[in-house]
Amino acid sequence: MTDDPGGAFVIVGASLAGARAAQALREDGFAGPLVLIGAESELPYERPPLSKDYLMGKHGREKLYVHPREWYAEHDVDLRLGIRVTGVDAAAREVSLAGGQRLGYRALLLTTGSSPRRLPVPGADLDGVLYLRDVDDSDRIKAAIERASRIAVIGAGWIGLETAAAARAAGVEVSVLEMAELPLLRVLGREVAQVFADLHAAHDVDLRFGVTITEITGAGGRADGVRLADGTHVGADAVVVGVGITPNTELASAAGLAVDNGIVVDARLRSSDPAIYAAGDVASAFHPLYGKHLRVEHWANARHQPVAAARAMLGQDVSYDRVPYFYTDQYDLGMEYAGYVEPDGYDRVVFRGDVGRREFIAFWLAGDGRVLAGMNVNIWDVNDAIAALVRSARPVDAAALADASVPLESIPSH
Repeated sequence: MTDDPGGAFVIVGASLAGARAAQALREDGFAGPLVLIGAESELPYERPPLSKDYLMGKHGREKLYVHPREWYAEHDVDLRLGIRVTGVDAAAREVSLAGGQRLGYRALLLTTGSSPRRLPVPGADLDGVLYLRDVDDSDRIKAAIERASRIAVIGAGWIGLETAAAARAAGVEVSVLEMAELPLLRVLGREVAQVFADLHAAHDVDLRFGVTITEITGAGGRADGVRLADGTHVGADAVVVGVGITPNTELASAAGLAVDNGIVVDARLRSSDPAIYAAGDVASAFHPLYGKHLRVEHWANARHQPVAAARAMLGQDVSYDRVPYFYTDQYDLGMEYAGYVEPDGYDRVVFRGDVGRREFIAFWLAGDGRVLAGMNVNIWDVNDAIAALVRSARPVDAAALADASVPLESIPSH
């Protein structure tokens, strides 16, 4: 049976990105049928607190939600939760739902997000091996932290480090196991990655870099530690795995859309099929500022990119070109980052402020002096100025950049 509500806009993925797109469509005047479908039974929610305040018990579940339940009815959004989309028929402009129903669309937006990358080692399926992606995952990790005396965290990326910080705040012993030489090395480079290594060392985290995991050990079907390639055994009451995410492109691939590290879309967030759009973690979008496709896995992208997609769906002439942004909170360190730098894609890092006290701004510079990215640590109300330097794409005076007496808005060109 086909449900064709007469030119509906359909959004697959009841995530932050999906909810923001629905909001933008209504705010920009779309009055037609609007369907938002999600596989989770939970209302659309924001994910950053799952490894921060929600994980630490500072926020209740209701603070995660993008909109209260009544918002969807008030704005005539047909919210369908706990329903899995099983296929997209691009030629017929229909999506298939688990249970056999088909839903016609005039335009389709895929905000299907991403899934945690699984660790391919023996013991990875034991009880007590935990991943963080949804709110139920966060609840399981929170419960594990509450009853554990020690946990092992595999992977020193943002999720791993934020989980480690939450566990240490609860008084749990933590071992962080990472293949690279430093945490966040591919993201931040050696100079700034060291700041996060020092931060966690100062909070008595057992940091083990350059290690390879060969097995998660267990007893009675439950994890009790991690075996390293050198034979070392790291005991743990629970193991949290954070080794990256994979975009959920299965629907797009099966529908014949172009996929390359995400659903390939243009600056308007339109896929290789002109009636299908994608936004958020799953979208590999052409970025006009960088002249290439980027897939950005952070909250700001999931918040802002769907607004552009919604406007494009309405036929507006839009181009998503915001400077990428993300943030973290760990212990007493708060940080914001604006820009984009590939691993080893910068010439040098310039610091402004006191790195030892963790009150500074770091700038990643290209060889010609352009600011590729900037990160403010425990210094606030400067991120817009940093983003403006990135967007300007002009060579700047590095000495002035390092001089805290020179306003960021007044940095001279080189």
